[in-house]
Amino acid sequence: MPRLARELTDAEVRRLKWARVQSGSNKGAACTKLHAVGGVGGLYLHCAPPVSANTTFARSWILKTPIGKDIPELGLGPYPEVTLSVARQKARELKEQIRQGIDPRVTRKALASALVAEQAKAVTFHTVADRFIVKKGKEFKTAKQVQKLTSHLETYAYPILGNLLVSDIERAHIMKMLSPIWETKTETATRVRATVERILDMAGAEGLRTGDNPARWRGNLDLSLPLPGKVRKVRHLAAMPVDEVPPFMRELAAKESTGAMALRFAILTAARSSEIRAAMWSEIDFKAKVWVIPGERMKGGRDHKVPLCREAVDLLKSLSRDHDSEVIFVSPTGNMLSNTTLTKVLKDMGHQVTQHGFRATFRTWAQEHTSYPEEVCELALAHVNSDATRAAYARSELIEKRRNLMADWERFCREGLSSKGKVN
Repeated sequence: MPRLARELTDAEVRRLKWARVQSGSNKGAACTKLHAVGGVGGLYLHCAPPVSANTTFARSWILKTPIGKDIPELGLGPYPEVTLSVARQKARELKEQIRQGIDPRVTRKALASALVAEQAKAVTFHTVADRFIVKKGKEFKTAKQVQKLTSHLETYAYPILGNLLVSDIERAHIMKMLSPIWETKTETATRVRATVERILDMAGAEGLRTGDNPARWRGNLDLSLPLPGKVRKVRHLAAMPVDEVPPFMRELAAKESTGAMALRFAILTAARSSEIRAAMWSEIDFKAKVWVIPGERMKGGRDHKVPLCREAVDLLKSLSRDHDSEVIFVSPTGNMLSNTTLTKVLKDMGHQVTQHGFRATFRTWAQEHTSYPEEVCELALAHVNSDATRAAYARSELIEKRRNLMADWERFCREGLSSKGKVN
């Protein structure tokens, strides 16, 4: 029976070092040393000499014990990170496994493989969605379809699901994403749900998640959300067809009332009624041809720069300023125009549309008859609802590109659609 090593104390282990060659041509050279520490048979502290001019040296625990016909060296971790008492406990556990017929080396390899497999599954929804977009991009006929798909994900899915692992997404996450828009933007919400369902199906096929798809409609979300076809339709504000705008603008330009002037300015700037009616002379920079609307009057809560086209500037210069009010468009009583003034102008002219509807007309024109990027068009309407549009603020709100857009809009309002096809 082999002699057991004396059981060393913590203080004695701390003093253990490497060794030096005792004989031969390398006599006196530093070399590694295995120190038996006792307490558990085959437990050693491996001490390596310092490298180069370092004063510190590496020490680690090793268990040498028979496994079948082998006597391997099983690493138990570095010292002093793994203390003497912990090393002895680990050594006892490994030896007990061996006595039960378990090879710790096989167990370790299995655990390492399982860890690698789990790490491979640690993929976010955003990552899988990016691959899905690339796949669909090869199936779609136009780039606009890809752009719309990306915009929907950026606006509605990524804020909730983007940074979650696809394996962790549950029904509650899907409900959190859909509930705020299901009854107000039903068509968009149904498309987003279907897209998310396909992305999660793709993740399941790739082995990144298991179990039911939480975005599935039948027998799942249909138990909590009303049927899309039964949701009360939101009444959209009436918009004028694109091809009717130029003759209407010529008719409007002949009218000299303050309300008509304000409506014309609103159409040329694609601004909201509340922004037009509260517009101040101090907000107009005639030299730069920019109207800066303060954040407190903006739906998004931040300052918004509106590049002014030539006709908009000329309109402002034609207005009388012989009143005390700082407001640009003043009512006959000297106050700000009422919220019905612009719509009344339209009704008096025989048009069953709204001033706000012209913003929709502008967006339709920009989308179908120009090649301007979506973020440029969205910024023109002060819509900041996607990462791409938010990023545009960091690039001076794309003011020059928007200036070109508004100049083309002014030209369209005056001359109609170009015979050469899309502008820009």
